[in-house]
Amino acid sequence: MFRNFVVALSLALVAAKPTWRELEQYTFDKFVSDYNLNYGEGTDNYTMRKEIFDRELARVVAHNKRAGSWKENVNHMSALSTSEKKAFTGRSKAVHAAHTPLRQSAVEETDFPKMKVSSLPTDVDWRTEGVVSAVKDQGMCGSCWAFAATATLESHVAIASGQLFDLSPQQIAACSPNPDKCGGTGNCQGATAEIAFDYMASSNGILEEFQYGYSEYFGKESGCDINPEGIPKAQISGYKQLTENNYEELMNAVAQKGPIAISVDASAWSSYDSGIFDGCNQKNPDIDHAVVLMGYGTDNGQDYWLVRNSWSASWGENGYIRIARTSSEETRCGSDTTPCDGTACEGQCDTPVTVCGTCGILYDSSYPTDANII
Repeated sequence: MFRNFVVALSLALVAAKPTWRELEQYTFDKFVSDYNLNYGEGTDNYTMRKEIFDRELARVVAHNKRAGSWKENVNHMSALSTSEKKAFTGRSKAVHAAHTPLRQSAVEETDFPKMKVSSLPTDVDWRTEGVVSAVKDQGMCGSCWAFAATATLESHVAIASGQLFDLSPQQIAACSPNPDKCGGTGNCQGATAEIAFDYMASSNGILEEFQYGYSEYFGKESGCDINPEGIPKAQISGYKQLTENNYEELMNAVAQKGPIAISVDASAWSSYDSGIFDGCNQKNPDIDHAVVLMGYGTDNGQDYWLVRNSWSASWGENGYIRIARTSSEETRCGSDTTPCDGTACEGQCDTPVTVCGTCGILYDSSYPTDANII
């Protein structure tokens, strides 16, 4: 039954979603039609999906009636249960402290000058530089870590070489070793961008997507199967991991180096439509997703972070979300109370960790070093 549902989801992504202004007259039947879904009318599954959708629609409409900096909408996740939505993430907590990196450069040896935030550009958007590929879709596989690392690599290669390629998230997901079982057991079960960068640095190079296409949309894993005739396109020497919960360093890195792989609490993102989001649990953020920081800016006096997601271009603002950014991000902290929820490094059970920034955006950030074409 669930596989039939996710098959329908893949078709739903091409549907034209309603605008948030049209939702008060929107119905479950219209949702089923718009997204080309087949829940089996008259079945228990149909009844369950309708109940989930109706609750979500009422919540979204109520949110949009309140004054706020962002709007919400229905989308391909609106009839999913909370547990099903978790399949769209795949990043664990407190992993970078336990993982023993292979190719990490020393944190203190940043390869960019530290500038005061006031001296940095007032806005940064790497999409305008022609170094960002189209937004991709991880589907029901917890491979966000592979998509975030791949997208970050694509941009750093383009910055270095002037050439933009679509590289293979499937190779990263299926082939990155995770001996300490950090962030999960790897592949669809979760890992980290740092583990992906370790693999990239020690491999013979990363193939283009057309040579090793993504096959795990529905959550069914496949083993590492690199065609020996494939020609790797890009490689790195290692990666830099930024100081955790450091606002100035993250601002400098994204302004000077390029897009940055980051970790966030995305548990409240599923219905995001547009605007500047500030709906995370700041008291107890739950870092659960890897994405890419593409820049920052200001809109009508509200500062924001610009973040690329991997839930398809039909989600949010063409696949992106703008997250509230404050001058006091380093003091906007909470406690992630579930760092050992079955996805941290095997045998590890750390105490709660301090996570700072809106949606925990300052907690864990990294980028590849010496990225270039082979």
